[in-house]
Amino acid sequence: MRIDPHSASRRMRELAVLAPVIPVLVIEQAAQARSLGQALVAGGLPVLEVTLRTPAAAEAIRAMAGLEGAVVGAGTVITPADVDLALAAGAQFAVSPGATDDLLAACEAAGLPLLPGAATASEAMRLAARGYDMLKFFPAGPAGGAPALAALAAPLPGISFCPTGGVSVTTAPDYLRLPTVPCVGGSWVAPKSLVTAGDWSAIERLAREARGLTPAT
Repeated sequence: MRIDPHSASRRMRELAVLAPVIPVLVIEQAAQARSLGQALVAGGLPVLEVTLRTPAAAEAIRAMAGLEGAVVGAGTVITPADVDLALAAGAQFAVSPGATDDLLAACEAAGLPLLPGAATASEAMRLAARGYDMLKFFPAGPAGGAPALAALAAPLPGISFCPTGGVSVTTAPDYLRLPTVPCVGGSWVAPKSLVTAGDWSAIERLAREARGLTPAT
């Protein structure tokens, strides 16, 4: 079932307001995925992005997709083949660091809602012209942080952003104060050290802390 860009962005906006932080997860061991997802959902973060950066990613998405209360998507979706992999694993949405015509067409044809990345006005304008008005601002930190995003968004009314890349518990509030930012993407809620140690209670505490952040929108 196809999805048009407007509907894709509408779905991503719906997910963006479920919690102020979308965990960005790099999972090395699929066996840990279910427990990790349970801890994050229990902490109030139901929308989970599993990046396709490891061989375990697809299996991890499958393990998390069955969790009650979780909405699981695939991150680092770059090619049409990644779209097929994400769908086969049970992903309900996709996130990309950028956007190509081939990727956009593949997601639209497959009916997979996409959060495409943009770091410049030209990139955001091209996506908006196609119908995407909910974008990932990436890499947020290296691109200039909240001040850069505020300047970028000012002349682009109607576009919302999920800043990702270098976002921390310290900088997240700066982004969330912007009226164009309903949520941020962050890996700090599931640091590698805690995942490796299987310290799910600590990860749940980090999730609860992140859940307490308040967007301006």
